[in-house]
Amino acid sequence: MNIYEWLKTYDIEMEPSQLIEEAFTHTSYLNEHRQARHDNERLEFMGDAVMQIWVSERLFKMTPPLSEGKMTTIRAKTVCEQTFAHIMRILDLGRFIRLGVGEEKSGGRDRDSILADTFEAFIGALYLTKGMEAVNKIFEPVFTPILKDPESTGIMDYKTQLQEYVQADIRKAVQYRVISEKGPSNNPEFVVGVYLDEVLLGKGSGHSKKQAQQNAAKEALGKMVK
Repeated sequence: MNIYEWLKTYDIEMEPSQLIEEAFTHTSYLNEHRQARHDNERLEFMGDAVMQIWVSERLFKMTPPLSEGKMTTIRAKTVCEQTFAHIMRILDLGRFIRLGVGEEKSGGRDRDSILADTFEAFIGALYLTKGMEAVNKIFEPVFTPILKDPESTGIMDYKTQLQEYVQADIRKAVQYRVISEKGPSNNPEFVVGVYLDEVLLGKGSGHSKKQAQQNAAKEALGKMVK
C-alpha cells in the first residue's frame, strides 16, 4: 500500500502529488538523493496553522461551551509533538516517510520529532491539495476523542502543567532557552533550560526543541511538586 491507496481508505481520491511526496521527505533523504526537490520543512509551517485553526474551531463549538482559559489549555495539551507522534503511530503513517540511510539505522522512523514533523507536513500538503474537507476525514475519527479527553492518550504536556502550577502562585510566565546544541543537522540534540525570573528551574534534552522543552518542564515540575 502506498500513501494514495491509504488515502482512499478515508474516501480521499488523489492523483500523485508533489506536495504529498514532499510531506514524507525528511531532510536526511534529501541530502542523499539529489533528485528529490524539497524536504518537508516548509509544509510543517502550513500544517501547524491548519491544525491550530481546526482544533480551535472544534473547541469553540463544544457543548457545554468552554471558557477561553479551558480552550487554551486543551489546545496546548493536544496540538503538540507528542499528540502528533501518537496519531502517526495510530494511523501507521510512519512507514511512508522517506529517510536517509543513517537516519533509518538510528531509529528515526519511530522518533517522536520526525513523526510529528511529518504529520504536520502531511496535513499541510493535504490541505493545500484537497482542502479542509479532506483534512476533516482524517481528523474527525482520531482527533475528536483526544479533544474530549486529552488524558486518554497518556500524553503528558509538562509545559502546560508547569505554567499552570506557576500561575497558581504568581501571574508570571516561564521562559525556555536553548543552552546547547550538538550533533549533525539530521539528528541534532538540544539542551533547553526553563527559567522564571532568570532562575533556572530545570533542564531537558531532546532531538527537537519541543521535546527538550517538555523534558525541561518535567524536571522543573519534579523539583517543585513534592
